[in-house]
Amino acid sequence: MLDINLLRKDLPTVVSALATRGLDFDTQRFEALEQQRKSLQVETETLQARRNAVSKQIGQLKAKGEDASELMAESQQIPGRLQEVAQQLAEIQHELQSWLAEIPNLPHSSVPVGESEEHNVEVSRWVPDATDPQADPAPLAFEPLDHVALGERIGLDFESARKLSGSRFMMLRGDLARLHRALAQFMLDEQTQRNGYTECYTPYIVNSSTLFGTGQLPKFKADMFWVTKGGDDHSEDEQHEDLYLISTSEITLTGSVRDEILNPAELPIKLTAHTPCFRSEAGSGGRDTRGIIRQHQFDKVEMVQIVHPDHSYEALESMREHAEGILRKLKLPYRVVSLCTGDMGFSAAKTYDLEVWLPAQNTWREISSVSNCEAFQARRLQARYRPEKGRPEYVHTLNGSGLAVGRALVAVLENYQQEDGSVAVPEALQPYLGGQTVLK
Repeated sequence: MLDINLLRKDLPTVVSALATRGLDFDTQRFEALEQQRKSLQVETETLQARRNAVSKQIGQLKAKGEDASELMAESQQIPGRLQEVAQQLAEIQHELQSWLAEIPNLPHSSVPVGESEEHNVEVSRWVPDATDPQADPAPLAFEPLDHVALGERIGLDFESARKLSGSRFMMLRGDLARLHRALAQFMLDEQTQRNGYTECYTPYIVNSSTLFGTGQLPKFKADMFWVTKGGDDHSEDEQHEDLYLISTSEITLTGSVRDEILNPAELPIKLTAHTPCFRSEAGSGGRDTRGIIRQHQFDKVEMVQIVHPDHSYEALESMREHAEGILRKLKLPYRVVSLCTGDMGFSAAKTYDLEVWLPAQNTWREISSVSNCEAFQARRLQARYRPEKGRPEYVHTLNGSGLAVGRALVAVLENYQQEDGSVAVPEALQPYLGGQTVLK
């Protein structure tokens, strides 16, 4: 959530920054709500001061034996008006907070300005064995098959998944299931053993407060899967809060510091988890319906860092390197793009996308997104740290895929395919498959 004080102090700057994200901020509405809030707060303070003054005058009159009935009648009316004003103020505050909860983060000054993915800026690319840093991946020596044609030969089973759950689900069998598991294990080992993240096992079901904190609610409610519980054995607390399947473990890892005041010595906190992710893809517009690029259920190894505000952009660069390291060890061609203002996620102040090369599509496809959310999520989560002097301040939160397992599987299938339809196993994954070098 945006800092309300920044809106009050420098509204034109906020409006200008939001305009680069395609949002026309309603300044008249904000100023009207602010005027009502100020007026009610002034009236509250005036009534409180009058209540104290009247009480004192009544005491003085009674001490002198004089008539205080008129003041006593006035004093009896003040609490009722105070209650009315408090109710009106609460309604104004609620309207303001509900509105601001749907306003995206402000972009960092280094983010390229643009309306869509066409305006994203390529930062770098990496192609195995290439001497030119801008080289395109060399084409395969034969006509490449896409991951669906390859996968269906070695264990990709859409028919069983469709029978079990419907469209946009997959079932993997045999060596392909083992390769999928190997990818996840390899990614976890890299993030924990080499990059210093603490591995976590988190719930797959979360409450609405947690989703609000990380920015999924209320804006992206249509993209979430809701959970309905049967039976009557519900605690009193559970009855008043909706539950959802997680769309990423960013939600649980970042949400773990909700309502916490951290010791600066604890920072940075670096967490990772391998979880399934569930997305209804209500806003996908029917894209990528073929194959496993866009599924309702997919796996991801997530990276999250909770850091001191002074170090969040250093952390962003390091997380980008941690994601890139996975692709380099798998020897998969990729490029890094800086997302423009119009293409960034709701909570992000700056985002890098890593895009892997897919030979059958002859294009780059996103496989990781690494974002600095600055204090946007922390403000919603009330996640703070206590400096040596002064009041608690908000931490900065960052998240990134390290990597999306299903998309990595797609990239391995397409880049490591051989002319006979078999798939070579990347050297980095062979230890996880008992030394197996090829999938037939």
